Amino acid sequence: MKKKRKSVSYAKWGYIFILPFFICFLIFSLIPLIDTVRYSFFEYYRSGIKEIGPNFIGMQNYISLLGSDMLKYAGNTLILWVIGFIPQIVVALLLANWFTDIRLKIRGKQFFKVVIYLPNLIMASAFAMLFFAMFSTNGPINSIMISLGWISKPIDFLGSVIGTRSLIGLMNFLMWFGNTTIMLMAAIMGISPDIFEACELDGCTGIQRFFYITLPQIRPILAYTLITSIIGGLQMFDVPQILTNGQGNPDRTSMTLIMFLNSHLESRNYGMAGALSVYLFIVSGILCFFVYRITNGSSDDRTKAEKKKLRKTRKGGR
Repeated sequence: MKKKRKSVSYAKWGYIFILPFFICFLIFSLIPLIDTVRYSFFEYYRSGIKEIGPNFIGMQNYISLLGSDMLKYAGNTLILWVIGFIPQIVVALLLANWFTDIRLKIRGKQFFKVVIYLPNLIMASAFAMLFFAMFSTNGPINSIMISLGWISKPIDFLGSVIGTRSLIGLMNFLMWFGNTTIMLMAAIMGISPDIFEACELDGCTGIQRFFYITLPQIRPILAYTLITSIIGGLQMFDVPQILTNGQGNPDRTSMTLIMFLNSHLESRNYGMAGALSVYLFIVSGILCFFVYRITNGSSDDRTKAEKKKLRKTRKGGR
């Protein structure tokens, strides 16, 4: 009688391979996150060489933040994000639709893809220093415009609200539109060519094809782009920090929430910094939820309605 071969279970190896990630996540992410929430309910800071706390004060840190300039800095963050993101998503959609259109037969697509992605490889700090040098009062931009006779005296780009915010928005646009374009191109290339062929046979124009076929089909990737952009916008720090030397000038109109958080960390006010981090987490979650509902909510509701209708049909058939 033949012996039964002992079956080998490979499931455990999957858990072993992902174990290092969970260990790193536990040590470097989850424990600090829990500690941040815990410290947000405590008075814990340094005054000179004297350390005060940690003393439990409940919701006092959260109340104090609402009475501070936090809401003003939140408005600054929103404005800077809009200035950079709106052109980014518009240009990325146009380029992605252009590069994936077979009818245009564009030559050198790979070269253009590399070129538009290159700014994403440059460090934000280097990008900010470059713009600081180019748009300073004695920089090359002012020198070129004066030599061409466009202006009579140098423009203080970094001394005006519009100039500083525009530069920050331009930098964020240049750094990220290439990455967004590549993602949207991948999404469009995943649409079945049969759908595009059918729309051509029906006599659809390019605009109709874009709005009625391309956009609905890439809705999940658009939702992902919006959500990651919102999270990145709320965490905007390096570009305005370096460009304004951490001051958010002029008149703190370029001070973002993370720059405000960094000022609390520098002064070692851990309780206030923890409360601000919790506020950022809550706002990020609410905004991402609304974006998801706007971009995918209608399709989810339609699917549920169709399933409900199918169940009623089956019950009626019985």
